[in-house]
Formats: sequence, C-alpha cells, structure tokens
Amino acid sequence: MTFFLILVIVAIVLGIIGVTAEGLLYLLLIGIAVFVAALIYLVMHLRRSARHHRTLR
Repeated sequence: MTFFLILVIVAIVLGIIGVTAEGLLYLLLIGIAVFVAALIYLVMHLRRSARHHRTLR
C-alpha cells in the first residue's frame, strides 16, 4: 500500500509541475499516466487480497 501512495504523490507532483511550468506539459501527461498506473496497481492488489481472505467458521 505504501507503493500506491508513493505513486499517487509522484503523479500529483508531476501534474503540478506540468501545469505551472511553461513548456512542460509532457510532465502533466506523465503524471496522469503514473496516476492511472497507481489505480491499476491498487485494483490488482485489492483483487489479490480478496482471493486470500477466508472466513472463519
């Protein structure tokens, strides 16, 4: 879960720099791509966790 938070923070920082710095729009696009990768990672992590979760009887 720490990896997910690091990816989100990196995406936010790249997005802010990409928006504020003139001529660095590609950083915004990279930030968006990193954010999407973080969401995919989260979904994969939640699916894997759900499979291993067993109810006690």
